[in-house]
Amino acid sequence: MSGSIRLGIIGAGAIGNLHLEVFKGIEGVTVAAITDSFLPLAEQRAQEHGVGIVHQSPEALLQDEAIDAVVIAVPNKFHASLAIEALRHGKHVLLEKPMSINSDSAREIVEAKEQSGKILMMAHQMRWTGLSRALKQEIDNGKLGRIYNAKTGWMRRKGIPGWGSWFTRMDESGGGPLIDIGVHMLDLTLYMMGNPKPISVYGSTYAEFGPNRQGVGDWGTPNWDGYYDVEDLATALIKFDNGATLSLDVSWAAHTAAISEEPFLHLMGTEAGASLIGSTGKMVSHANNIIVESSITPLDGEDSRLLLNKHFVTCIQEGIEPITPALSGYTNNRILDAIYESSRTGNEVKLTWE
Repeated sequence: MSGSIRLGIIGAGAIGNLHLEVFKGIEGVTVAAITDSFLPLAEQRAQEHGVGIVHQSPEALLQDEAIDAVVIAVPNKFHASLAIEALRHGKHVLLEKPMSINSDSAREIVEAKEQSGKILMMAHQMRWTGLSRALKQEIDNGKLGRIYNAKTGWMRRKGIPGWGSWFTRMDESGGGPLIDIGVHMLDLTLYMMGNPKPISVYGSTYAEFGPNRQGVGDWGTPNWDGYYDVEDLATALIKFDNGATLSLDVSWAAHTAAISEEPFLHLMGTEAGASLIGSTGKMVSHANNIIVESSITPLDGEDSRLLLNKHFVTCIQEGIEPITPALSGYTNNRILDAIYESSRTGNEVKLTWE
């Protein structure tokens, strides 16, 4: 499209505010409107960032014909309804993770996107770090060979966010750490593995801290009159159509003497392996029966959020499919649903694809 993209922000909280900051540094886009369920916050953000219009509701913003695209940065349970409505109103959509609280509503988003012909991009910024981009380059160059096993996760020891708020309510969030931070690591790992199709999932979830109001972290605002009915730890094994496997471990709170509480990813390939732990990365291979390790040097470039948001703008301008398309969000939701179902039933869950 020609001319500056006129962008609307739905959700003026921490993540919405981050998008406001980032889009200010991108050419070809203007943040023209904002809204939030708490209007005083939207008005505050508008004043801070020079946004011209504060709409009284998301519906009013979506009906604004002058808006070309929207960022949806609201609690998980509103993702599907707002994304679908935005697409039906002819808006391009940058949607925060997870795509939705379950795969049924995620599928509805995918269908709305296909019918609209508009761009829908998932905001998975971990694909855009210098380290992730460097590793993906090595993988695409064949350095790892065929990746047949992966281990990933994010084990926080005391990090339950906003106890009693929407974060810890299943009907509003869709789950606990699995859908909150686990989806980041799941998405990144599937991307590195070449997006194989998951066909089998076995998992378990546990709530040993949250119900006792233990393990509470610093993120979010607690609501001690609220409740906690999600997990605080999840573990799963996922099998793919190409024979590869992935183990996933995540927690908000746990009794573990883990050396690091940073996100981790270990890939094992036929030619070499790679590990990302926080901001460090290593390649591992065998040469003449000797283990050889080398550091992965992050690619130079801008902040991951800036690169992500720039990509969204480029996709709109050039009409190309995002690196994090709608299908990636739907696939993540299918796996998350299967882990929760496996935990409830105690059985393996088989996944089929059309």
